[in-house]
Amino acid sequence: MSHQQNRPAPRSLFRDDEPVIQSQPLLPGAQSPRFGDWDLWDFNGVVERPANRWPTDWRIASLQTMAPALNLVAREMGMIWFNPRHPVVLAQGIHLSPAWRSVSTVKKRFGILRQLSDFGDKLGLQLFTEWGDEDFKNYLAWHREATARDTNKRRRDSEEYTNTGHIRVIKDLHQFRTLLAAGGPGNDPWPGVSARKVLDLGNEPLRTKAIIPAAWFPLVKDAWTYIDVFSTDILRASARLRDLQQRAIKVTPGQAEVILRRWLADRANRVPVRLVRSAPRTDYEVNWTLLSWMIGVDFISPTSQLFNPSTRWGRARREPVEEAVARGQITTHPLVDPVKVERGDGTCGPWHPALQGQELWIERTTLRNACLVFCLALSMMRDNELRAVLKDSVVEYYSSPAVKSTKRKLDPDMPTKHWWITRPVAKSIDVASQLSLHPELAFSAINDNEPDAVFDSQKAIDSFIRAVNLRRQHTGLAEIPKTRITPHMFRRTMAMLTRDFPGSEIAVGMQLKHVATRALANRSTQGYMAKDANWAKYLEDAITERRFERLKDLYDADGRGENVGYGPGADRMRETFAAVRHKAAQLRSTGKAQRGDKRVEYDLLRRTKFSIRFGKLNHCTMDDDNPAGAKCIEDAIVPEGHKGPLHDRCRPSRCANSFVTIDQISIWQAEHGSLTRLRELPNLPRPRRDQIDQQLVDIEIVLKRAKES
Repeated sequence: MSHQQNRPAPRSLFRDDEPVIQSQPLLPGAQSPRFGDWDLWDFNGVVERPANRWPTDWRIASLQTMAPALNLVAREMGMIWFNPRHPVVLAQGIHLSPAWRSVSTVKKRFGILRQLSDFGDKLGLQLFTEWGDEDFKNYLAWHREATARDTNKRRRDSEEYTNTGHIRVIKDLHQFRTLLAAGGPGNDPWPGVSARKVLDLGNEPLRTKAIIPAAWFPLVKDAWTYIDVFSTDILRASARLRDLQQRAIKVTPGQAEVILRRWLADRANRVPVRLVRSAPRTDYEVNWTLLSWMIGVDFISPTSQLFNPSTRWGRARREPVEEAVARGQITTHPLVDPVKVERGDGTCGPWHPALQGQELWIERTTLRNACLVFCLALSMMRDNELRAVLKDSVVEYYSSPAVKSTKRKLDPDMPTKHWWITRPVAKSIDVASQLSLHPELAFSAINDNEPDAVFDSQKAIDSFIRAVNLRRQHTGLAEIPKTRITPHMFRRTMAMLTRDFPGSEIAVGMQLKHVATRALANRSTQGYMAKDANWAKYLEDAITERRFERLKDLYDADGRGENVGYGPGADRMRETFAAVRHKAAQLRSTGKAQRGDKRVEYDLLRRTKFSIRFGKLNHCTMDDDNPAGAKCIEDAIVPEGHKGPLHDRCRPSRCANSFVTIDQISIWQAEHGSLTRLRELPNLPRPRRDQIDQQLVDIEIVLKRAKES
């Protein structure tokens, strides 16, 4: 044992004066921590910190509490994770992916190294070199069991996911052993097996849940009400208060008293008060700070004692103010006259009882949180991407409004990306920008004396829900049920909601930034778009209602004598329309329906349950219960549980369920011309020309039907 203590400390392959960050760009004027800094690695001001990360997240202070041997291993591993193509790494024949690990990832892995070391100390194992395969497997089993016992579901889910991180650190200890001064384990406990396979995770579905409909609808609606209706009052009141503060001047107490009495003498001036409900009556409380600003006096030193009730002079100055209150010379809305709203109990009144002082501070925060909630819900941006949005970042991108931000996940270059957005989302970003005190960020601190631009998005969502539910008796907003809602659940929910719209897989893949993997969206996109049982009825009803609206348009056009389409499906639809009108006429003739009441016909049309699916090139009228004549399912292997047509096998020219509208005919004509020009190319292969001939035959059948009608 004494021989081990006297053994010289191992010497690292990394120099003490080497910068820790060598593979990624530094901020202007930054100086990276050095490898020899054994106590603290602070990356604030060194590499860009995401806007939703606190300064403490960018500081690795755990080094100073590590034993010297573990401290050296952690710093060496950190150097490799930050600089995977470091010359020392390459010299040892280790070729890693060039993508460096983020500060937050390295910080978490340092924590894993500490847990491994603590576990080994209990077993009397020296630092990793004496560990065997069973020791690592026992550690993983112990950690998974501890995770399963955790009563905090959020922390348990997070730790269960990061079990893969523990395995990766163990594998890296083995892979980097020749780079570590103290060496590492001689074996990989799970050679050739990925971390997910070790944990038997397989291709499990996306873990993120969709927000339940009962919470989604009021949450998005209430957030938009704050942005579209209440924001004007909040911003105007803020501007008025800021103007009063800037105009206020420093005066002596005697001068302040003269100004006060002159101000009160004008009965048009109203004393700002707040309601204080105390049994058995309701009283008013004067907002003395706001009153000082309204009379134009800077109440901060030496006039801070202007209305101090603990001094004789302060009580004397309060007397004329209290007299004004007693005669009704008061206002609860000194800064702005709030918009009036209809409430759930049938009453109508201002949406806020007293938009001033602390209440205005709270409402500014709630408005900022509403903007965050609305943008997360409708932009499909990740939290860190939305929080990186800069002021004036809304632009036109391919003739549609979009917002520029930085894509961070799985992309070490952190490129600028565009997210297509709607006009309401653009307005939300604009409102957030007006609130923000940060010189660049749209979402940041919004009130004076807040120490940093960082705020916690999860707490902001929870705070918005609490604020809405607490004050809805005044605002008239809908109650938001108490349920778990995280920033990432918005992205999942919106992707799921768009899945049943034509072309949505590609569109959502582009919006989620997964489209780069291949032309169609990848497995990640499909996971986001997967159906959610809580939403099944809402989505089915919405799609059915939209189809019926379009069917009504065709019914009305047919009733006006217009040609609604061509083909067998169109003929069958016209027969259905004629039967509806005949039945409606019978009801009117017997007095069971009012003459000229269109609702009777619409009700009959709905009850016929005429099956129709609308498409870009043609519409399908296949009846799921009687699919006779449907070419798409002839000689086809229909997947188990599938109901309806197989769209990829659609043959509009041959199917008895297809019909083409007048608007769609122009598409078919354009395709006919394009294929005709392509067929005339001199070097076109014979098989390709035969294929084009068959396509032209199908197109000509459709066009012939239109011409003969």
